[in-house]
Amino acid sequence: MDPVSPARLHQRIIEWFDAEARDLPWRGPTRTPWAVMVSEFMLQQTPVVRVLPVFTAWMSLWPTPADLSVAGPGEAVRNWGRLGYPRRALRLHRAAHAIVEHHRGEVPDTYGELLKLPGVGTYTAAAIAAFAFGKRETVVDTNIRRVHARLVGGDALPAPALTAAEMRRAAGLMPDDDARSVRWNAAVMELGALVCTARSPKCGQCPVLESCAWVAAGRPEPLYVPKGQGWAGTDRQVRGAMMGVLRDATGPVVRELLVAEPVDLTPDGGNGPAVSPLMKLHRLNAPTDQLERSLTGLVKDGLARETPEGIALPR
Repeated sequence: MDPVSPARLHQRIIEWFDAEARDLPWRGPTRTPWAVMVSEFMLQQTPVVRVLPVFTAWMSLWPTPADLSVAGPGEAVRNWGRLGYPRRALRLHRAAHAIVEHHRGEVPDTYGELLKLPGVGTYTAAAIAAFAFGKRETVVDTNIRRVHARLVGGDALPAPALTAAEMRRAAGLMPDDDARSVRWNAAVMELGALVCTARSPKCGQCPVLESCAWVAAGRPEPLYVPKGQGWAGTDRQVRGAMMGVLRDATGPVVRELLVAEPVDLTPDGGNGPAVSPLMKLHRLNAPTDQLERSLTGLVKDGLARETPEGIALPR
């Protein structure tokens, strides 16, 4: 291992970022604080490739918090599309209302004020303060944690849950200069996303390979096996399919269609070019109790509402 000073790490990783960073709309010179905020909500547990088209459409509809605040929450959920975890759309909608009500329609520029907004946690507040306003905040996402764990800690993966020790290490690695600290956060995040990946790291492309403690230790195996989130057969899958039906509908959907025994609605067995969201729901063959439970959860979470005519998106 070639030990180098933090300043040298900053230089190498930031220079790599300047040359290799993806051209993303929430990074460009014309970005707005609101664009950064929308991107941070959408990127939670969702890869960039899925976020890009939804982000572009969203910003064309609602380029400011005020624009979103006058739309109904159902429209926010509908235009969230298939990003998953649609409660993020409701939280972003509520945050837009709070920005209009308490901040004259402008995204607040301090960590403390950002943290008071609906749906904004410690990571999101730090990320918006840094990437939208150039503040020196310690930003620690999954990618950054993994780079720090390997580069400095010599571990294949960070601990299953974020620890105070990790936050102290991240803070200690931050450049003192505000602008450089923002660049460092973005650069380490990008390095984790593109090179220092979880399953197949591209060590040969790493700008700090010779300084990596994990490589120097012989690339030891992780101390635990990450458990991926299941999908097939889960309530999350059923809820997602139900949301697809509600987003596609032009009005309330008769309740029985959502919770009935599955039926094949196509004479050819559904082998045509287009499969409707309702067909996709029925093809899950979910038991009735799971369908009922999933629908009840959507209503309880505010993602759907029950009307005399049927089930619809929130108003």
